[in-house]
Amino acid sequence: MRPARALIDLDALRHNYRLAQRLGGGRALAVVKADAYGHGAVRCAAALQDDADGFAVAFLEEALALREAGIRAPILLLEGFLAADELPLLAEHALWTVVHAPWQVEALARANPAQPLDVWLKLDSGMHRVGIDAGDYAATWQRLRAMPQVGRLVKMTHFARADEPGQNRTREQLDAFDAATAGLPGETSLCNSPALLGWPEARGDWARAGLMLYGVSPFAGDPATRPAHPPLRPVMTLESRVIAVRDLPAGEPVGYGGIFVSERPTRVGVVAMGYADGYPQFAATGTPVAVDGRPGRLIGRVSMDMLTVDLSDHAGAGVGSRVELWGSEVAAGDVVAHSHTSAYRLLCGVKRVPLQYRDTALRG
Repeated sequence: MRPARALIDLDALRHNYRLAQRLGGGRALAVVKADAYGHGAVRCAAALQDDADGFAVAFLEEALALREAGIRAPILLLEGFLAADELPLLAEHALWTVVHAPWQVEALARANPAQPLDVWLKLDSGMHRVGIDAGDYAATWQRLRAMPQVGRLVKMTHFARADEPGQNRTREQLDAFDAATAGLPGETSLCNSPALLGWPEARGDWARAGLMLYGVSPFAGDPATRPAHPPLRPVMTLESRVIAVRDLPAGEPVGYGGIFVSERPTRVGVVAMGYADGYPQFAATGTPVAVDGRPGRLIGRVSMDMLTVDLSDHAGAGVGSRVELWGSEVAAGDVVAHSHTSAYRLLCGVKRVPLQYRDTALRG
């Protein structure tokens, strides 16, 4: 069997979720959209169901998959309902919905759900993607509050640049949120992962923990300039093994395009892992890996099914040696820094490799 796999540490997932709860000072939704950022939404939600105050997904189909798997905790649709005919299903499955557009308000007004729907009314505080305009927010809130179709009504917004330390846009969005919601009672939801980790003044009643849940910092760049926060535990370890070794003299190219040329006699290890598995195709030579637990480096261009690593300084390594691409030995953020990508894309891009789960809570 091909040795490439992604190991998912569910104990680490719970650790990171509990950290999000503590940092937020209230309740936290575990964001498991996009198949839990590539980690497997059903298994991750099941591992968190005794801890989580609720879950968040992008759209209805993702929520229904969790309900069909037996997840009974609250689930919020972050994109809201996408058509009025979805509203009966929201009521049937006790799903919460974001409302971010006037047409959704009108659809609710015409609906006759079997039970009132919990609504999270989203303000466009400056991201300008979706959300109710600031000048219309108070009137929209009052209208929804008066509707028998609406149960709990939560005020929310989303930050565009909270992952940029020192950038003033988050402060501006906070001020816009405070102004637009002044005098409106009820719960609030402000913090995504970077806001939880880097903006302690941006607290509300409900946090929304996404990337941090999976043990990856949302902050890029020089570690010395990143906001200090408690350590996260990596949840995914992407690994494979060396399947072939080549000994090359100095001056020989390796892989497609010959972008790496050996400067000395070089032992090249061929690893069963490629961009079809989700490893970044354009990761640069020098991207860190770990070979049998020791630091190593990628060399040459990543192929669809294979990549190459430098074994010259790994005398004991050879066919069968374990290679970690990211996880506890190689930080995913370090791979990102060498790959012209983002942590979000890195994790969500994992595919084809089997997911294998570790969970000490299920032992003994």
